[in-house]
Order: sequence, then structure tokens, then C-alpha cells
Amino acid sequence: MSYPYQPVPQSAPPPTCYRHPDRPTYVQCTRCGRFICPECMRTAPVGHQCPDCIDAAAKSIRQPTTAFGGRPTTVPLASYVLIAVNVALFVLQMANEEVYRQFVLWPEGIAYGDQYYRLATSAFLHVGITHVLFNMVALYFTGPALELAMGRIRFLGIYALSALGGSVMVYLFSPVDQGTLGASGAIFGLFAATLVLAKKLNFDMRPLIGLIVINLVITFVVPSISWQGHIGGLLTGALVAWVYGYAPRANRTLIQAGFSVALVVVFAAIIWWRTGAILTGVG
Repeated sequence: MSYPYQPVPQSAPPPTCYRHPDRPTYVQCTRCGRFICPECMRTAPVGHQCPDCIDAAAKSIRQPTTAFGGRPTTVPLASYVLIAVNVALFVLQMANEEVYRQFVLWPEGIAYGDQYYRLATSAFLHVGITHVLFNMVALYFTGPALELAMGRIRFLGIYALSALGGSVMVYLFSPVDQGTLGASGAIFGLFAATLVLAKKLNFDMRPLIGLIVINLVITFVVPSISWQGHIGGLLTGALVAWVYGYAPRANRTLIQAGFSVALVVVFAAIIWWRTGAILTGVG
């Protein structure tokens, strides 16, 4: 096996590093033949290589992906951050009642005050300690496994779209003078996504089945629970997970992104229609 080599005449001055012209060196990169100083040397299977050749080789290596096209991660950071944000906002909400008034999902505020942000902010508020504890425990046991399997971006996509889907269902079917709040729409979306993808990912669903059943029973038994938010999140999470999980590999990322955008557009159209119905006294 031969490597590029530049002979140096005995009478010529010593060559210098191509990145540090003030440093004499006789060591050459085994790929491109340029001279490199000790600081620029990168150990290779044979000899040493320069930083530029190392970078070029790294770019030619195909990056690993999850079964859904996302970047793999070993730490479910997004899940832990979501838990921290929900808890922090709950503490803030308990300390200042104005947080609830300004950010709860209040249909009249959305329709008459153009406060559409309530559709998103309400998913980070909770009624009391039991409410936030139950949701965060569910997120802790469901989120990390799904995030590690799907990758961070797609996991956040399911969480955010499920939260929005739950809020849209609440906006459609709840009384206009009633406030609704909670992360349950997003949590039910994760439940649905886990069920849809369980076979593909070979998930052991036994630890989660009881948690899901309990939440579904509470949804329809406890009068104060917003079934609209739960069902909206559940349906959205199932649909998004199915598209994310079973999109053709060749155009997987494009299909996943396009579907996510299209779903947001559909939600926007529903919100627009519902707002008009409220303003005209139909809803």
C-alpha cells in the first residue's frame, strides 16, 4: 500500500505545517500528503491525517437514525424538560392566580379576545397537586421510552400536536364560559402513540396497560374531567404516530413534516370555524 509523499531536497528549508506556517515538520497526512505539525496530527488506522481529511471522512459516514428517521439519543432530555416545565408553571400558578386567568383555555377569551395562545398555554397548567402529579407520573413512565425510540424531534412533535389536538376538541365541544387546563391531551397522545407503535418497537406494554386503563376510566367516570381534551389528544396522538411510524422510508422525513404542517392547518381551520360560530351565537 502506498501513500502520497513529497520528497524534500536536502538543501531546501524544512517544510512547515499547512495550518501553522511557522512550525517546521516532516510529517505528512497519509491521505492528502500535506505537512502537519503535532497539534494538527490526527491518529488514523495507518499513520496520521490532517483535520480537513478527518472532517471530510466523517461527513461521508452515514449518521445513525432511529426506526422513524430521527437522531438517536441516550438521554430522554425532552421528557425531563417537559416535566420540569409543567411543575415549574404549576408552582407559579399556585403563587399567582393571575397565571390561571391569563393562560387557561377559555373559549370566550379566544373568540372575543383573539387570545389563541390559550390553546397552547393551557396544556401546561393544572388544577391542583393531584392533577399535576398524576399527569407527570404518566409522562415519566411513558415519555422516555417513546423519546428514545423515536428521537427527540419526533417525540416533541407527537407531544405538541396531541396537546393542540386536545385543546381544539375542547374548544369545539366545551361550554364557551368554561375554563379547561391540563397536560392530559398530550399525555393521552403519548398513550395512543405507544399503543400504535408497540408492535413496531417491540414494546412491553404490560407496565403501561394499567395506567392507560385507569386514565380512561377516570375520563368518563369523574364529572369534572375534560373528556374532550383526553379524546382529542388520544385521536391526534394515534394518527400522528401512525404517520410517523409507517411512512415510506424513501420519503419518510418529508411525509412526516408535511403531515405535521397539514394537521396544524386543519386545526387552524377548525379553530377559525368555531370562532365564527361563537361570535355569531351559533356555538
